[in-house]
Parts: sequence; C-alpha cells; structure tokens
Amino acid sequence: MATAIEDYGLREACGVFGCIANGPWPTLLDVPQIISLGLVGLQHRGQESAGIVTSQGQKGSKFVQKKGGGLISSIFSEEDISKLKGNLGIGHTRYSTFGGSDVSNIQPFVVETLHGLIAVAHNGELVNSGPLKQKLLRHGVGLSTGSDSELIMQLLTQMPHCGEPNGANWVGRIRHMMEQTPTSYSLAIMHQGSIFAVRDPLGNRPLCIGKLLPLAACTGNVSLQADDSCEGWVVSSESCSFGAIGARLYRDVMPGEIVELSREGVKSHCVVARPEASLPALCIFEYVYFARPDSILEGQMVYEVRKRCGKQLAIEAPAEVDIVSTVPESATPAAIAYACALGIPYGEVLCKNRYVGRTFIQPSSRLRKLGVAMKFGVLSENILNKRVLIVDDSIVRGNTMRPIIQMLKNAGAKEVHVRIASPPIKHPCYMGINIPTREELVANTVSIQDMAQYFGADSLHYLSVEGLVKAVQSGIKQDHTIGHCVACLTGNYPVNLDW
Repeated sequence: MATAIEDYGLREACGVFGCIANGPWPTLLDVPQIISLGLVGLQHRGQESAGIVTSQGQKGSKFVQKKGGGLISSIFSEEDISKLKGNLGIGHTRYSTFGGSDVSNIQPFVVETLHGLIAVAHNGELVNSGPLKQKLLRHGVGLSTGSDSELIMQLLTQMPHCGEPNGANWVGRIRHMMEQTPTSYSLAIMHQGSIFAVRDPLGNRPLCIGKLLPLAACTGNVSLQADDSCEGWVVSSESCSFGAIGARLYRDVMPGEIVELSREGVKSHCVVARPEASLPALCIFEYVYFARPDSILEGQMVYEVRKRCGKQLAIEAPAEVDIVSTVPESATPAAIAYACALGIPYGEVLCKNRYVGRTFIQPSSRLRKLGVAMKFGVLSENILNKRVLIVDDSIVRGNTMRPIIQMLKNAGAKEVHVRIASPPIKHPCYMGINIPTREELVANTVSIQDMAQYFGADSLHYLSVEGLVKAVQSGIKQDHTIGHCVACLTGNYPVNLDW
C-alpha cells in the first residue's frame, strides 16, 4: 500500500504561459521565443524545470515540445527555439515540493483525445485529488506521473454530460472537469487553433491575459489606445512577464471563467459558479511572497500592497531603532513603508547573492540551510553599534532568520529587532504552496511570545491577519465580490479537503 506522502503526490506552485498569433497563419511572430521570454518573467515561480509545446494550429498538426531541468536560460537553446516554431504554444515552469523532480512530471503534458491532441499546463493543486485518482483508476484510466495535473488532463479526455452531437465541445469538457474539482488550478489548454485560459471557481491562483502590441507601440512611436492593432494574445500566471515581450495587460481571467484565445481574438465562454455563499479565494500569499512586485493582481500592483503591509505593521508594532532594513527582496517595499511611517532612516544591511535560489522553494531542507549561508553578506559599516530593525515578508520554517540575526550581531549591531509583514503561518497549504506539514512550521513549535528569544532577536512581532487583509483589500475596486484564502494563517480552508 502506498504511504500517505505518496498518495498526496506533488506539492507545486508554478507558472503557466501561452501565446497565439493573430492574423494569417503561418505567422511571422516568433511564438516560441515569446513563450520562452514569458517563462523567464515567471522564473520566480519555479526554478527546477520547464517545458514548451507548440503547434501550427491546424487539424492534425503535430505538437512539438521541449522539456528540461534547470533555469529557462539553460533549457532552451536557439536551435530548440527554431525547432519549436509554430502559430501557438504554451509553456510551464515549476518546482516540486516532495522530491518529484523526475522528467516525467515536467509540463506541459500532452495527451491524445477523441478529437486530437491537447496540451495542458497547470498551476495549483487539487484538493480532492485522492477521490479523483480512484475514480479514474476504476474507469480503467492508467496514470503515469502521480501529478494532479495529469488528473486534470485525463478528466479533459472525458466526454461531457451534454454529449458532443455536433463534434468536439471543449468548453463542455472543461466545464465538466471544473464541476468535478473546486480548486486549485489555473490552466492553459491548447487544442488545434485555440488556447483556453481557465481559472478555478474560487480563483485561488492568478491568471491574466495580455495583448501583444505592434513594435511601434512598444518603442513609443505611437500612442497606446484601446483600439491599437494586435499581433497576438498571451496568457500568463502574472502580468510581470508582459513588459519583456511587448505585451500590455488586457484583463484578469475571472474566477471560474473559461476564456478562449484564437487568432480571431478573445472570447469568454462562461463562468462556472462558486459553491453557494462562498467568496473568491485568491491565495493571499501571492501578495505576501510569491508574485513579483511589478505584477498587477485584482487591479492593484503587488508592490503597493506590500507597502501598505509595512505601513500597517508600523501602526501595530512600532519600535525605537536607528535603522530599518529588510531581508531582500520580497519585503523591501514593506520595510521602506515601515521606516517612512515611523520617520526612521531606511538603509541596506544585507547584500544578497542573486545567483543563489530562493531558500523557500528548494526541494530539500539541507539545500535550504546551505542556501542561507551562501545567500547574504552583511554591510557592517551600516549597522556598527546601531539598533537595527529587520522587516521580512514571512517566516515559514525559520531556517533563515536565526543565522541572519546572528550574522548582524557578529558584525556589530547593538540590537536586532524583527518585524514580519504577514501573520504567523500555522497551517499546511493544500492548494499549491510548499507548506506540507504543521511540524515544519516554526509558529507551531515555538510560541509567539518566545519567538524573539528562539531566534536571538531583541524583539519580534508579526502583522495581524486583520491588518494583512486590510492592506490587501483596501486597494481593490469594489465593483465585484472579493475574498482571499488565509487558510495557512487561520486554518479556515475555503473548501472541504478530500484526500
């Protein structure tokens, strides 16, 4: 019998990207190059492996794919890009959380269906993967990877309840899949001449659409108007990937929405309703840590939200210190706002080695701990005989904070105070973030009152849950229902977990 961990499969938080050319095909647009650059813009969401699948978009067209381990720049050579030439394609970058770095788990996945090939790229994690897996196995469907994403792909091969009397009904198939699993997924699905952008009914993972502008618009030779000509469309986990490819944010994919991108444009087919009385549940950790600060989520820039977190933190947990700084880089906006609110100088005290991966998303604890020692150098002249306050975005396992505080004190800091621009993380995430067990979370092994002593700090305070929600939601236009998942902070999950 499989162990519990094996049954749970992979824990992923990834990035998806897709591109389709407008106008006559074959296109002159370099679709695979755009997808590769788009994935580079999403590299912070996963650094273990990536893949691209392209097609000419005609009935019977072959899918061309390239996958590999490592960073985007090391996977796709110029020769690879030239071989991937097509009119449309999708890509994926990922990291695993339970080992799971095998090449068979690298997306996008490709499968043959009754109506031809489809390719699927998935960000998220299904909360009912166990029952779905058993259901598919009972129907004689073989599974080869153990990944939630493969379950989605297999569900898409099934005919919808309404049938297909007039041929392929991909909207019906996607809707049928969505009705069987409430969350968590943002998907890019490619079939023939279309890319479907799909977001689960709770909107737990972000997904947005971008418009590829003509070169003249990108270089500033013409003004950007709503009716500008369009060279193609892109879909991405985050809008931060658009600037490098000459695209402009068009809009978010709404929770539960199925949007089709084709060379004719963008078409919203339907919105699958949330369970009755439930609110949207975009992961609030996207604002705290995962999303790049220049991304736009729910109509607001992530950077501005992090600044509001810092301002709120200054209200809730002020301190008398000589300098405020940050653990680079996610917490920098919060640290600047905290310092400004209290009238305290802000300055850098840690120098980051940018060629070492983020410690939170490496797959083993040993690599995380080694990463801390390699990751930072101390700017000792900025802290000598000073009371220093460090703002960080979060504490998950606590492997990073203790050595940082010790480094600062060894370099001459008189005092080291810590402020965290998010609440204590006390509960596992089952929807795509690398927080698998309660035992790994330092907030469950050390009381909040003892946290400063545990880390060797002179004081340590967190932002409250209410303060975080206020900072996030105060910048959202109230023209639609809003809500965020705070399950890792409160233990109140937006759906029932069915493992």
